[in-house]
Amino acid sequence: MNLQLGVCGQAQTIVTSLNTAKAMGSGHLEVFATPAMVALMEQAAVDALNFPAGQSSVGTSLNISHTAATPLGAKVSATAELIEIDRRRLVFSVEVYDEVGQIGVGKHERFIIDIDSFLVKAQTRI
Repeated sequence: MNLQLGVCGQAQTIVTSLNTAKAMGSGHLEVFATPAMVALMEQAAVDALNFPAGQSSVGTSLNISHTAATPLGAKVSATAELIEIDRRRLVFSVEVYDEVGQIGVGKHERFIIDIDSFLVKAQTRI
């Protein structure tokens, strides 16, 4: 796999009744939920990566701020830029915008894994 600093990924969604704070249990209002924003950030980071067969990545850390509320019907876009590579550890700068401006920002870490050995290890937890 040939990773390069600066590679970017993107993800988009529309705020619907399914990804609001009320629907996701993270609040009582029908605005874009923080857990939905986190998922969009991770989706953008995953979009930046292209693994060979048998490899993937898993999210290991997030440090984010959700700074503005986004109402039903609004379009939300996330970008993730790879800013650090430390062997199998990847660090992304993530930003999320609605149609008015920035609504979230942070750092996201992912770890490159071998799928088969990861799943075998996960099964030992039951």
